[in-house]
Amino acid sequence: MKIGTVEIEKTAALAPMAGVADKTFREICKRYGAAYTVSEMVSAKGVTMGDRKSGELMTLSDDERPAAVQIFGNDPETMAQAALAALPMNPDIIDINMGCPAPKIVKGGSGCCLMKSPERAGRIIRSVAESVPVPVTVKIRTGWDDENLNAVEMAQIAEANGAAAVTVHGRTKEQMYAPPVNTKIIREVKKAVAIPVIANGDVDDAFSAARMYEETGCDLVMVGRGSLGRPWVFQQISAFMKTGRILPEPPASERMLVMLRHIDALCAERGMRIGMREARKHALWYTKGLRGAAEYRRQLSTVTTLEELQEIAFRITKDNT
Repeated sequence: MKIGTVEIEKTAALAPMAGVADKTFREICKRYGAAYTVSEMVSAKGVTMGDRKSGELMTLSDDERPAAVQIFGNDPETMAQAALAALPMNPDIIDINMGCPAPKIVKGGSGCCLMKSPERAGRIIRSVAESVPVPVTVKIRTGWDDENLNAVEMAQIAEANGAAAVTVHGRTKEQMYAPPVNTKIIREVKKAVAIPVIANGDVDDAFSAARMYEETGCDLVMVGRGSLGRPWVFQQISAFMKTGRILPEPPASERMLVMLRHIDALCAERGMRIGMREARKHALWYTKGLRGAAEYRRQLSTVTTLEELQEIAFRITKDNT
């Protein structure tokens, strides 16, 4: 499929996840076959004010392309300025977040709050689309709540204002991440617009990816929480779609090896102190479902060095052989 002139393999993309989908994780998922990656959301206001962290979040590497920088905000001019500020990172795409349900983001009038202000949303999309030479996409939800399901309207507004694609997370803001995912509305969005539609929500294996394609008619599926501690999920989805093969979950030894490589790269990127602090949550995800996981997760929640992590990983592998 194509977003503008950007070609993307029709398998599965990595969703933008704040505090998780950093450059290191995106590169790992790409190595396992993620067709497309999107950065953590970046505050447009922070970028225009010269905030260092916001600038760092925009950093993309050649090892994760095609890749997008995702920005959020509620002012058309500020959003356009932030999109322009991202261009030195050579993003393939600029993505606009209009789907984040986090209270802090919504309270500031951004994210999913913009689904309550379709006119303003349209102005933001047009402002960004007219300011940058790369395709602009928009991520939305099905609506604010069950009484306000306006994803179709929002997608049509996005298309009319220059968006090259729209991603729909199949839940309302009120649902946050609670089931079920509304595939019917995603299908309605697909029928209502001519631009590509990316479907997101509860895709965590090859079967759920295939089901999402079938039930929505979407152009691409996006994996979020299903990739946490399981970057190989992209390989599994790709294999199933291309050959019909079902790849098994890797053994504990391989899972621990991937975890150690992930955390080592994270520490090299962020420094040992910050890297190990970030490592704890990833380590908990990598060990989910393994024998003795409860006790090991308790130990992993306090690790401070790579040596400690390596020792725990060795014991996990031994106990699960």
